[in-house]
Amino acid sequence: MVPAPENTKKMILQSSLEAMEKLEPFVNKLQKWVSLDQEQWDRIMLPLSEAVNNAILHGNQLQEDKSVAVVAELKDDILTISVQDEGDGFDPETIPDPLKEENLLKEGGRGVYLIRQYTDNLHFTENGTKITMDFKL
Repeated sequence: MVPAPENTKKMILQSSLEAMEKLEPFVNKLQKWVSLDQEQWDRIMLPLSEAVNNAILHGNQLQEDKSVAVVAELKDDILTISVQDEGDGFDPETIPDPLKEENLLKEGGRGVYLIRQYTDNLHFTENGTKITMDFKL
């Protein structure tokens, strides 16, 4: 295994809901690493939780033989966090707008919307299996 560069932190999660418990300690490490204040910690924790949850549930469909990679990289006061699953991917353009009246009462469909609200930049690559979120510190 090649060690991560000095400006990178990485975590591999099994595709199970129990793996979500590892997120808070990971964000705590990021907090110490880049000196996050509580507001920044909160601003990162929510979209990261949504992205990892989506990767486990929708991407890997809770298949425990698949994993989710979380990589955080610091460059020029921008913390970039990517989450990648091993699923088939999806087209993010097909996600219904959760603010439209016909979608307001639907149970799901707000995760990507919330991620967009909390990040400074968001993009999907690798056929929708990878989400990359930028946070200006």
